[in-house]
Amino acid sequence: MQGNRSDRSPNPRGRPIRSPPAHLPAPIRSRSDASAGQKNPGGFRGNPYISKPTQIPRLLVVPLLLRLLPPRQVPPCLFLPPCEQQPRAPGMEAATMAWTAAVAGVGLVYWFVWVMGSAEVKGKRAVDLKMGSINRDNVKDKYTQYWSFFRRPKETATDEASAEKVPAFVDTFYNLVTDIYEWGWGQSFHFSPSLPGRSHRDATRVHEERVADLLKAKPGHRLLDVGCGVGGPMRAIAAHSGSNVVGITINEYQVNRARSHNRKAGLDSRCEVVCGNFMSMPFDDASFDGAYSIEATCHAPRLQDVYGEVFRVLKPGGLYVSYEWVTTALYRAEDPDHVEAIHGIERGDALPGLRRQDEIASIAKEVGFEVVQELDLALPPALPWWTRLKMGRLAYWRNSLVVRVLTILRVAPKGVVEVHEMLYETAQHLTRGGETGIFTPMHMVLLRKPSTAAAAESK
Repeated sequence: MQGNRSDRSPNPRGRPIRSPPAHLPAPIRSRSDASAGQKNPGGFRGNPYISKPTQIPRLLVVPLLLRLLPPRQVPPCLFLPPCEQQPRAPGMEAATMAWTAAVAGVGLVYWFVWVMGSAEVKGKRAVDLKMGSINRDNVKDKYTQYWSFFRRPKETATDEASAEKVPAFVDTFYNLVTDIYEWGWGQSFHFSPSLPGRSHRDATRVHEERVADLLKAKPGHRLLDVGCGVGGPMRAIAAHSGSNVVGITINEYQVNRARSHNRKAGLDSRCEVVCGNFMSMPFDDASFDGAYSIEATCHAPRLQDVYGEVFRVLKPGGLYVSYEWVTTALYRAEDPDHVEAIHGIERGDALPGLRRQDEIASIAKEVGFEVVQELDLALPPALPWWTRLKMGRLAYWRNSLVVRVLTILRVAPKGVVEVHEMLYETAQHLTRGGETGIFTPMHMVLLRKPSTAAAAESK
């Protein structure tokens, strides 16, 4: 039954306010309204049942609510009248936003560095970037010296004095880039043709196992890895063929990294690493059953010096396979775009000058080798090898952000940012070289040392 219209007090919108049901507790009303003898036209905000004053003091209500509700969750509108509600302080808003941003930043750094930081399960993480054996305070100076030396690549080996400096600067180069290569690329510092439906890691392994198959490697053989880096190919070939592999690299830091990886892979009994110059190797004559080099001899000012040393240490009849970085017949020296792409590759990879594709076989014959096979593995039906380099802008900025943050925090030494930028620019030149077809990093030559000394002399 409805009451008289005069018994119902309208709210500000002109609608009647219903009396609270019997099962609800008595409504709460402020003392100020009660003492003033005024009716509360709208009650407390959001509560349609409050229409009568209450005799419960606010001093008792506030402690009760504070005990029942967690801090920051006690709505002031429950125990303060509308006129006494206070706006939230601007400082609290700013502090909340700052803490939220900080938490989000920590989460992003964790994701980029620890989750996305390792290229392989046993690879390098961003927080471990060191720049090889260079003292962290000297990284930037070493980078400046390197860049100054290789600024004009074709001029670095024009005379004997400058050619003699190349090995030292190649050593500096690998001190600067080894950790970044492992972080962003993996333990195999080379390219490989893409395989349909296969990962880059699978394509890399297949490219390396091809070497073992070409050499006809088998258990008991002793193979030489000429320019082994941190030993990715060495371990793949040893595992695939059962052979024993000895690697040589000019960089002492890479020697330690390779030995560590060998132990982790359980292959340290079959994989050995030596620090040395592959143009003057510390091995006895005719001490290896086979040899290979994967994108390594391009650092030599004269290819004859490397091939001559490999010829010396191979047993008669031994095979040698090499993947060479070369310019192809499509390269035009009068085309400024071609020249810039090739010079960019040389500057960013410590190369004293790329050789032409048609030079390789003649140099091999010059030192005494027989040419068994010659093939550019980048040609169709092989799929593009440079797709892995076409890094998205988001991935590039992600890596750049990580490197910059680690440098600011002094986790990574000064100079890492400059090295990272150099490698990114070099990747663009390599991609351009691959897309235009003027450059290939996998011109394969399979060579044999003649079975007799007489045959070698006749060559």
